Amino acid sequence: MENKKLTFAFMDPPFENERTITFFRLVDAALDAGADIQVFAYEGAAALAFALQKAHGNSVHHRDTEQEAHPLTKDWVAALQKKAERLGRQLDWVNCGLCVDERGVNESIPGCKRGSPADLWRYADSSFNTLVIGTR
Repeated sequence: MENKKLTFAFMDPPFENERTITFFRLVDAALDAGADIQVFAYEGAAALAFALQKAHGNSVHHRDTEQEAHPLTKDWVAALQKKAERLGRQLDWVNCGLCVDERGVNESIPGCKRGSPADLWRYADSSFNTLVIGTR
């Protein structure tokens, strides 16, 4: 296959449901398969790479922050970026600017850009396939 670029449009916010983990697993598997990845984070997904996320403990189970080891989506995004770099693949991540502003999650981790729905159009146009993972 000549064009090994795959686009994902994802809309779920961090920590709300299992679709987020599935999305990350699909991106990971696509990198393993040799695809370059383009992600358009729309609606709540614009917070996945929010740099100010903080881990927390669990007082109900008497665990401090370290013991709880609560995973943060910003760390998952960073790990996927590092994996792409290690594999010599490209991982472009664009957060919808309107969605970012609406939610106040303007500070993203390095390597994530601000964009618009036009980026999704551009991504889809340049990809061999586009997977849209909606909220319902």
